[in-house]
Amino acid sequence: MGLMTFLRNRAGFILVGAIGFAIVAFLVGDAINVGKPFWAASQKVVGSVDGEEISIEEFGTKVDQNLQQFKQQYGGSANPQMTAMAVENAWNGELANILLSKEYQRLGLDVSSEELFDLYSGKNPSPLIVQYFGNPQTGQVDRAAVINSLKQQASNPQLKQQWDLLTTEIKKQSLQQKYGNLLKNSVYVTSLEANDEYQNRNKLANFNYVSLAYASITDASVKPTESDYSDYYNAHKSMFDNPAETRSFDYVSFSVSPTKEDTAAVKARVDKLAEDFRVSKSDSLFAAINSDVKVPFTYMGKGKLDPQLDSAVFALPAGSFYGPVFSGNSYKMVKVADVRFSPDSVKASHILIDAAKMGGADKAVKFADSLKTLVQNGASFSALAKMYSVDGSKDKGGELGTFARGQMVPEFENAAFNGKTGDLKVVTSQFGVHLIKIENQIGSSKVAKLAYIEKSLLPSTKTQDAAYKKATNFLAEVKGDNFSEVAKKKGYTVGVADRITGSQGYAPGLDNPRQLIRDAFGAEKGDVLAEVYKMDNAYVVAHVTDIKPKGVLPLESVKKDIEPLVINAVKAKMLIEKINKAGAGNLNQLAQKLGTTVMPVQNIVFANPIVPGAAQENKLIGSVFGSPVGKLSKPVEGESAVYVFTVNGFTNPAPLGNTYKQKEAMLQAIGQRLLGSAFAALQEKSEIKDNRVKFY
Repeated sequence: MGLMTFLRNRAGFILVGAIGFAIVAFLVGDAINVGKPFWAASQKVVGSVDGEEISIEEFGTKVDQNLQQFKQQYGGSANPQMTAMAVENAWNGELANILLSKEYQRLGLDVSSEELFDLYSGKNPSPLIVQYFGNPQTGQVDRAAVINSLKQQASNPQLKQQWDLLTTEIKKQSLQQKYGNLLKNSVYVTSLEANDEYQNRNKLANFNYVSLAYASITDASVKPTESDYSDYYNAHKSMFDNPAETRSFDYVSFSVSPTKEDTAAVKARVDKLAEDFRVSKSDSLFAAINSDVKVPFTYMGKGKLDPQLDSAVFALPAGSFYGPVFSGNSYKMVKVADVRFSPDSVKASHILIDAAKMGGADKAVKFADSLKTLVQNGASFSALAKMYSVDGSKDKGGELGTFARGQMVPEFENAAFNGKTGDLKVVTSQFGVHLIKIENQIGSSKVAKLAYIEKSLLPSTKTQDAAYKKATNFLAEVKGDNFSEVAKKKGYTVGVADRITGSQGYAPGLDNPRQLIRDAFGAEKGDVLAEVYKMDNAYVVAHVTDIKPKGVLPLESVKKDIEPLVINAVKAKMLIEKINKAGAGNLNQLAQKLGTTVMPVQNIVFANPIVPGAAQENKLIGSVFGSPVGKLSKPVEGESAVYVFTVNGFTNPAPLGNTYKQKEAMLQAIGQRLLGSAFAALQEKSEIKDNRVKFY
């Protein structure tokens, strides 16, 4: 039954964990397709992979599971960025599940019943089995507990359902491991490749160079022709492969930050609240009613509060009042109800009794008291836990391990931390009635019971209405062709959000842009979006400026983006012509004729093409290692300048003594990239339609 209770709390996350495992393993990146117009897709289909549809019902459940996991991981409530992460994680998981399942079937990969049983209870059990049935200290799996839980499926439908879910994930992990091993065994490194890699990382080059920087020619003096643009575009076409459809938009933001008047009004209300709080007879109730942020009325250790409050509050005696203090856009005040020294952590066991099955809380408490008496008279707490507890810890005699404050419900925590080692306590919580045995208490530090109030500094309704009115007036006045002009005339700053994908949860300068992004993907280039969008601290009006479809973008679509690069390419031609006209026989003569100096470079390796003072120059370093010693090179078009060089000499490393070790290192590096590359290839070869922007 240990699995049953564990899964009752975590069943919703098993699938998420497996998906996360697949995503990390395959380094899923940006190679996700966005399909044709989302409004033409089925109302219930969030996407498809090679015709296999992903329904919004199933996908939505997985998004919710991801979101819950992120909330547990990062804390706090869901926000737009966290939701976008959950959607992206769920989508990547769907791609992984569908594409990999097809690969497994195509390759004939499977998990036999014998293999599956070995993953349950063999010498090398599944990591999931280790997680659920393993000893946290030793990592050893309780195989008897696994077998016992498997046998109980026949009489426990809920447990069977949980085992079915767990089995599915164990199979997925096993198949993924087999697939990964198959890929790794399909690659190898030759002795020639090993020696080349060794040379590239250890052979040293010394050379001198002369350079003419592109910055020596002003951009304004360069007028690229259409031929210049097309030549550059054709030579670098792979740069313009757009993996996902994007939208770009300009926007004007109308702030709704608190005014001086708003600040003064809030401060007056906070001061009045502080006066009432000081004399309140029911601190916890008063704080619960009046605080914007709810903090449990329980003991807490130093370091849990805002830094501006923390040190001061924990130096005060019981009955003290502190605040109001303004920090992080809110006023905070604290009343110290009690101060004491308390254990840092507690080791405890418990027996959980289901009040409903006992006929009510009163009867459950009486039963717990009777068990307490039995233990006091010498009965085994562990044996009673195995017989009567309804919690998953029963299989371990009720052992809960060691825990710190904040990990248990308040009723349980108070009993465990306020008692002393050896105590038996009966308490009631939302889960039922507990008989707690305090096994050990570790450490001791000061804790305080605090009544806490936090009031946020928010804009008044008047301030919000004024900002909204400005935004609606602006929206009524602008059109697609005069957006920037009208904004400039009114003195508004125009923000730019460039190349936003349909699933993106953020945009530069905007804190909650999902609805805006969704609407932008339903608009045409040049459209002013018809809505005034409410962000956390502003109202926003937006205008779609560009649409870039998936695939290789045409020249006209990228012309503005590549203009600086094309200008540098034209400058390179001009500088190369200048160098050729100089007609020098050696580097010193060339430097003299060009009015520049010769720069020496020592101990450069091919694998690290960084030139001191000139940043990364791949073409230059590649040319150096392919040139003879002492010969003046032809001009090399670099990233920031045109270079001419002369190699002074090379220092060869000692012969490679251990080819096997070098091959192993290279294979390990290849293996780290292999799964990601394979998964990207599967996506590239598949027809993936992504309609997420329609739903999220």
